[in-house]
Amino acid sequence: MEVSRTEFEAVVAEAMDRIPLPFAQALENLVVQVHETPTREMIEAVGLDPARHTLFGLYTGVALSHRGDGYGNVLPDVVLIFRLPLLAACPTRAALLRQIQLTLLHEVGHHLGLDDAQMAAWERSFEGFGDGRA
Repeated sequence: MEVSRTEFEAVVAEAMDRIPLPFAQALENLVVQVHETPTREMIEAVGLDPARHTLFGLYTGVALSHRGDGYGNVLPDVVLIFRLPLLAACPTRAALLRQIQLTLLHEVGHHLGLDDAQMAAWERSFEGFGDGRA
């Protein structure tokens, strides 16, 4: 699917606007940025092989569960959304919107400090997420 950077950013904004309130509240202290592709180092940093894998998104920051009492006076955490891998994986605009929403959900899970099991359960709780019913 071919989508301009401007149109892609509009889909990201739409995805953010359509998420459920509890999830939206978790985005309050995050900045969402669109990048074209993840770097090799980003892919390796999460334990993947860049020759075989890519990323749709990446959380950078300190999870809420790891912040101490002295944490503060810092820049917001960041969720990176990678345009080209998402476009390669999504044949339609609807599929792109859904995948961006799921990617945001996953990265916010990292922000909240959820482990893999907690994140999988949380993601399952959003059944229907992104299909227009959320």
